[in-house]
Amino acid sequence: MIRVCFQLQVDPNRLDEYRRRHAAVWPEMLREIEAAGRRNYSLFLREDGLLIGYYETESVERADAYLARSEVAARWEAEMSEFFVGDGRADQTATVLQEVFHLEDQLSGTDPTHEGTHT
Repeated sequence: MIRVCFQLQVDPNRLDEYRRRHAAVWPEMLREIEAAGRRNYSLFLREDGLLIGYYETESVERADAYLARSEVAARWEAEMSEFFVGDGRADQTATVLQEVFHLEDQLSGTDPTHEGTHT
C-alpha cells in the first residue's frame, strides 16, 4: 500500500463554506474515490487555509487516471475550484509531500524512505 500526503491552499475567506461542502460530499463522489482505489482518505484544514490530505492506494497512477476520466470527479472539482488559491484542478495540482518517517516500517525493518522511494 502506498501512502500519499498532499497539500493545497484554501482561500482563508472561504473556510466555513469549504467545511460545509465536505461535511456532505456527494455520495456519487464518495463512490468514485472508493472505485479509484483510494482508501483511508482524510483531509485536515488549518485556520489559515492550509489543507493537508492523506490517502492510501495500491497504485497512484491508476487512482489518478481513474479520477481524471470520471465525469463525477470533474464536476466535483469544478465546483470546488472556487475555494482554492491557484489555477487548475486541485486534485491534479496538489503538492505531494515526501514521506520521511513511518513508525511501522521502521519497526519492521522495511523502511522505504531509505530506499529512494517517495510515498
